[in-house]
Amino acid sequence: MTNNSEVREFLKSRRARITPEMAGLPVYGGLRRVPGLRREEVAAVSGMSIDYYNRLERGNLTGVSDSILESLARALKLDDAERTYLFDLARAANQKRPRQRRRGPQTLNPAVQHLLDGMTGIPAFVQNGRLDVLGMNDLARALYHPNGDEPQQPRNFARFVFLDAGSREQVPGWESTAQDVVAILRQEAARDPHNRDLTDLIGELSTRSEDFRTMWAAQNVRLHRTGVKPFHHPVVGDFELTFQAMQLPGDDGLTLIAYSAEPGTRGHDALNLLATWAATARSEAGLKTPDPGARRRA
Repeated sequence: MTNNSEVREFLKSRRARITPEMAGLPVYGGLRRVPGLRREEVAAVSGMSIDYYNRLERGNLTGVSDSILESLARALKLDDAERTYLFDLARAANQKRPRQRRRGPQTLNPAVQHLLDGMTGIPAFVQNGRLDVLGMNDLARALYHPNGDEPQQPRNFARFVFLDAGSREQVPGWESTAQDVVAILRQEAARDPHNRDLTDLIGELSTRSEDFRTMWAAQNVRLHRTGVKPFHHPVVGDFELTFQAMQLPGDDGLTLIAYSAEPGTRGHDALNLLATWAATARSEAGLKTPDPGARRRA
């Protein structure tokens, strides 16, 4: 298995969006046969020969130095996410290629679940690189599972967005969320190209969802670090929360997502109301805070 096709399509798509004016090149009269830069123009702006650039756009990043990658990133005006993606593709191209491996069901370290449970004022959850939700705290359950429908097995958010018929009604701003999901999976596929579970998921989504196939073909990548997410909740209504995504040290590929809102905002009021509603619901049901260890032992 090689990533030649991913490299080729990514470079072609980034080249197509850069005009000569954007690259600081002279523009002459007459029609251009390509929407963006020609290969020789990318080579000139990057400071490399056309033969060398042709080799790169054929998908061969073997032995390419960091300085060449930096020059290419500048010429194609890559943002941070795209630059990271290019370097991940190059790293994968220069690795020995082991057989793709399955990792089996992934579980959350009990210490991480205890950390989540201690975050009582904000919704928080942990997901892996293929967007399996491995654990969450009570406020996140109240936010995402108001009907108490949290699955026993990890729920894959990408599969929910693209394959669940109700996702468009349940996810505000579905198009933007779907684009984010695809961009995150593409970034993860470059970072961890030998993860069979991840490639199986991408293959399943590509086969079963035309929306996913279209978005995947766009070659867009994104760093999922912070942003604003809209919510529609059957109890507390419509609101927005700010999220922060933090990589967990010592747990490769796991990310903690925490939501918050500034005091005085609709989101802050909604979180307070959500916490009160969740506590009342537990009290009326005679329930205590769920023990994550008990769920695993069941």
